[in-house]
Order: sequence, then C-alpha cells, then structure tokens
Amino acid sequence: MSVVAADEPVVIIGAGQAGTLTAEALRAGGHAGPITLLGEEPHAPYHRPPLSKAWLAGEIGEAQLMLRAPEMLAKKGITLRTGTRALAIDRAARQVRLEDGSVLPYAGLVLATGAAPRTLALPGADAPNVLPLRSRDDASRIAVALARCAEAQWPVVVIGGGFIGLEVAATARKKGLQVTVLEAAPRLLGRVLAPMLSDWFAELHRGKGVELELQARIECIETEGGEAVAVRLTDGRRLPCGLVVLGVGVSANDALARAAGLACEQGIVVDACARTADPRIVAAGDCTARRLADGSLLRLESVHNATEQSKSAAAALLGQERPFTATPWFWSDQYERKLQMAGLSSGAEAWALRGELGGAAFSVFHYRAGRLIAVDSVNDAKMHLLARKLLDAGVSPAPEQAADAGFDLTGLLAR
Repeated sequence: MSVVAADEPVVIIGAGQAGTLTAEALRAGGHAGPITLLGEEPHAPYHRPPLSKAWLAGEIGEAQLMLRAPEMLAKKGITLRTGTRALAIDRAARQVRLEDGSVLPYAGLVLATGAAPRTLALPGADAPNVLPLRSRDDASRIAVALARCAEAQWPVVVIGGGFIGLEVAATARKKGLQVTVLEAAPRLLGRVLAPMLSDWFAELHRGKGVELELQARIECIETEGGEAVAVRLTDGRRLPCGLVVLGVGVSANDALARAAGLACEQGIVVDACARTADPRIVAAGDCTARRLADGSLLRLESVHNATEQSKSAAAALLGQERPFTATPWFWSDQYERKLQMAGLSSGAEAWALRGELGGAAFSVFHYRAGRLIAVDSVNDAKMHLLARKLLDAGVSPAPEQAADAGFDLTGLLAR
C-alpha cells in the first residue's frame, strides 16, 4: 500500500542529484499529486562532479553543467523553488517551515540535504581567498581566484590530498600555476586506495610539477590586509600563496532531521530502501548513512549512491520495496587519467595488479579473507565495468587469475 496517496503533496528538501531524481522517479512511478523541490542555492539543479574539473577549467558551460532545466521540471509537474531554505520539520503536523515564515504541508517528505565542506580551526582560515569547493558558487569563486593567481604569478596551496584537493591541484597545474598540496596523512587518498596506488598518484602529481607535503602540520594561514598570503607549517616553513583551497572532507547536512527527532549518526540513518524511522520521511544522497544488516553504518558520497537511493526513496513513498544493494562505484579525473573504483576496499589484506602500474591501463584488485571486495581501474573502463559485474554476482577470481592479463575473467561469470 502506498505511503502517500496519489493526489497528496510531496516536499523534497534539497535540489541536487538525489532530490531532483527522486522527484522524477515519483512522477515516473505514477504519483500525480503536487511535488515541490526546494533548493537553497539560487541555481537550477546542476552536476557537482565537473565543478572541480571541467567547470573549474572553463572547459564546459552552464548548459553542460545543468542537471535539469526548470522548464523541463515544470513539464513534469515538479515545482522548483530555488533560493529557498527550510528551517524546521513539524512531523506531527506534517509541515515544513521555511525561512520566509511560510509552511508547506506534506504527506511524504524527502530529505536530500547533501553535505557541507569541513573547515579548519586555523588562524587566518576565514580569509576571503581561503575557499572550500562544494557548490557552483564555490567553484566560480575559485575560478576567479585562479585567474587572479595566474595574472599575478602567485602560487596556490591546496589543503587536503583527497579527491577534491587533487582534482583542483590538477586543474590549477593545467593552467600553469605553481601548486603545493598539504596532506596530514602519510599518503594521498589513504582511506580509499591501496598503498601502491596512493604512491602512483603521488608520482603522477609530482611528475606534473605539484609539490606534495605529506604528514604536513599547519600552524596558521598568514594574512595581510585581510587576505591569505602564506601557509605556515609547524616546522617553520612558509608557503607563499594567493589562494588556499580547502579539501578536507564533508559532513552530512543532518541538522534538520536531527532537530525533528530522526535518528542521525554520521548522517540521517536510513535502511536499504532509504526509509527513516518515520514512514512518511525518506532520505537520499550525501546526507544519509545506511544501516547495514550487521548494524554498522555505511556512508557513501557519490553520484551512483544519490541516483540509486533516489529511486529507492521514491519507491518507498509509493509503497514499494526497492533496496539499493548494488556494488557502489566512484570515479575521479586527474590530468589525462581516469580512476574508476568498484566496491569498497577498506579492510583489504591482499592485492593483485593486472597490467603494469603506470602503464596505459591497469587495475588493482583488493582482497579480504581471500575474497574480492573491490577493483580500482586507471584508464581501464572495460575492466571497471567487468569488476562491477563480478562483484554484483559475488564472483571472486583468484588473485593469480586477476593478475594474469591473459586470463579471461568474463568466463567466470558464465559458470
């Protein structure tokens, strides 16, 4: 039985990937009632992944960045309200209170509030040229600052050696800027990549002229006239700069849900069908943490997760079971290299390399307790797609099979 009657209103808080696709999935699933999509930003829904790459580099325009044009949503009977902030959820009254004082009634509520970039509690971190990258406006500000640095020949310092930080570093280097990346951990991308691949990415960036400082400890960001002019490390070194980009991760935007009494832990807690403890409220995308069968929580920050959870969220409101259990996948573009990741490699105990590390295309297979748990592929799209099929099917090639480029892994799927 449908949670929301066909003619009842649905309110969606968050007009990013998850929120927009949930609205469309509701319409595709037969919901005929009002659907209101609320976005805090002044822009129509847009793609976030290009922000640190093609958009920042000036290689794509607004039309290519846009996820859905407002007129397209209007044709589907979806009311988009940009520049609109939700302040509170009244679960008893089934209402959302907005910043302008008005309220929106709902029979079904979708929380797709995304995540916010973390900041650093450092002296000087509030300078106007110390910038995070999460939104389109963030990316536009960084693009202006990069142009200013290029004109004045000022270096750029990136704090954080994760995907966002490294993608920005690659974009800045392609513009000819001097770039230093500061990473607190002993290696780049240490939470998500095997040591051999971390080391390979470090050499890739060094080979492109990026200065890498691992296990970096920052004392402060020096300012003059209110603007950041250097990053000072605890060992006394001073790194002059005209721009500091913060890429130190994100935190789920779960404050609305928490204030409404919904369970939150690393994000809004949902099940495999994107349901919260309130049957009329679902959540999708970067704001969520999925409760697994063993009681642990899984947080995924990816387009794939947002897309699949949006379908599950819409199905839940329509009274259908659609658990999202497929193998998660991610990607990152840096210079001419595309990293594609299938599965979750955390806890891997052994690895197999297929191809030559640093060659035209290669893949790293991750194993735990003798079973394949993830595959990271560089410029190896066919292997990435095959890896997803293997992981979805629960098929685990032996490490020696994975490492043998002459062994046909597709044959394992037919057995």
